[in-house]
Parts: sequence; structure tokens; C-alpha cells
Amino acid sequence: MANKPAYSIADQIALLKHRGMLFRNEADAPHFLENISYYRLKGYWWDLQTDRNTHNLHANTYFEDIIERYNFDRQLRLILFDAIERIEIALRTKMIHHLSMAYGGLWYLDSTLFENTQITLRDGTIKTIHQNTVEELQKEFNRSQEIFIKDHRNRYPGQDADAWKIMETASFGTLSKLYKAMKNQLPEKAFIAQEMGLNLHSELSSWLESINYVRNIIAHHSRLWSRTMVKTPRHNLNNPKGQWFINPLTPVQSKKPFLIITSMIYLCNYVTPGHQIKSKILTLFNSNPNIQIYKLGFLNNWRNEPLWTQP
Repeated sequence: MANKPAYSIADQIALLKHRGMLFRNEADAPHFLENISYYRLKGYWWDLQTDRNTHNLHANTYFEDIIERYNFDRQLRLILFDAIERIEIALRTKMIHHLSMAYGGLWYLDSTLFENTQITLRDGTIKTIHQNTVEELQKEFNRSQEIFIKDHRNRYPGQDADAWKIMETASFGTLSKLYKAMKNQLPEKAFIAQEMGLNLHSELSSWLESINYVRNIIAHHSRLWSRTMVKTPRHNLNNPKGQWFINPLTPVQSKKPFLIITSMIYLCNYVTPGHQIKSKILTLFNSNPNIQIYKLGFLNNWRNEPLWTQP
């Protein structure tokens, strides 16, 4: 198939108009398309197409409304990144503290603390999940330009760093994998889950995987709007310690960002009491009354759930 020709900004606007896009102030459109690419914006009008083949749009689809969706999504992602930072730092701190106190500073290298589950890598190599995760952790350590990490490398060349050093360089994904790989009978694995408000480590593992998935979306400035989540956290909790859902979730609610966002707020209630994450989200919603938040899974009686209504 021959490559399509590149479209100028004027051509992009003409194409949008051909497909039914309306403009309240067409003179402003070039500015947006010069700074936000056509295909990045396309995700925000995708659900407004009448035909996925012709890409024609519903009547009364305005370019300015698409920009409003885009800005709303951006503001939501910034709020959620604040929540993720709090959760990640708390998880890292608890893993360092509990496991170092129990097993020493090099606990992360002790294979007896981890399940022996094996994976096959793309090149055909077979490793345990623990072994592969530690290798990723070491790469993150080697790349770090933190002063205390560079000092360690200079003073102790070739020596393994204690957990309170190396774990500070770990990504959320590495932390999540390392936590999940711990043997289930380790009391410290349960302690960490309980301190974050959950009774089962399997629930926390599920939540961490889902939150890391959202973290990666946000880190790449990608779209949360109307996205179906590839990773979804467990929502049928075992006697949750804090406010959780009192009504069953619909499939849409569980597959859209709503469930993961709610789980973030739940965790923040434990690791950083007095946070403003929920109030910022509600303020954002109230400030954007034209935004269809049901596209994010906020539908039915979500406003009546105690976690969303009570301080």
C-alpha cells in the first residue's frame, strides 16, 4: 500500500470540515493543530463518528468541544499523577522498611524470599520473575544520576547496594513486580497490604499492576478519556478496612478509569490522610459540566458511594 501524503494544517482543517466537524472560531484551529497533533486529538472525537470507515462525524460536533475534552483529560491526568506519586513513595518506603528490618539490606537478592515462577523472555532465555526483576532493578540503579547513588558507585565499585539505596531508583513497575513475586507466606507482604488498607496481598498486587498501567499512560501523556482499561483492579474485596463500594459495579464502571481512580483514592486515604485528590477531581468535574464523565465510567449512582461522598 502506498504511503499517504502528509497533510498541511490547512488540509487537516479541510478534512475535518469534510467529515462534518464544525468550528465556532476556525481562526483558532491552526494554533491547536500546530501544537497538538491531529492523531492525538483524534482519540477525543473517535466516539463521535457515525461511520468508522468514512470517519464522518455526528451533527453538531464542534472542534472547540474536542479541545475542551482534551484539556479536561490533561487536567485529570495531572491530578492522578499526584496520587500515583503518593502511592509509589509509600509502597517503596514500606518495602524498604519491613523487609530490611526482617531480612537485612540485601533482601531483594535473596531468592528464598521469592516465588520460583519462571518466564520465557523474547530471546528464549528462561529466568525466574525474581531474577528478571532484579536485573531490571540493577539497570535502573546503574542509570541513576542521584548523588547518593553516584557516591555508592564511586565508593563501593562492584558491590551490591542496600535496599534503602537501590530501591529509591526503582520504577513503579519494578516495585509492583517485586512485591508480587514475594512468597505469599511472608508476613511482611501482608503487613504492607494492611498498612495500605487491604486485607489481602493479592488485592494490593492487583491494584498496583493496574495503577502502574495508568501511570505509564500518564507518563506518555496518552489519553485516559473514554479508554477501556487493559488492566483492571480487583474490586470484590475481602472485608475492606476502609470505605469501598456499597453497590455492585457495572461492567462499564469496572473497565473504564473509574475503578482504578477509585482504588487510588482508597490507597491515598491510608498513605496520605488529608490529601486533596478526591476534592480536586470533584472540582474538575464541577468546573466542566459539559464533559460527559460517564465516558470515564462515572455513571449510575457513583455520587452516592461513601468513598466519593464522605470526607
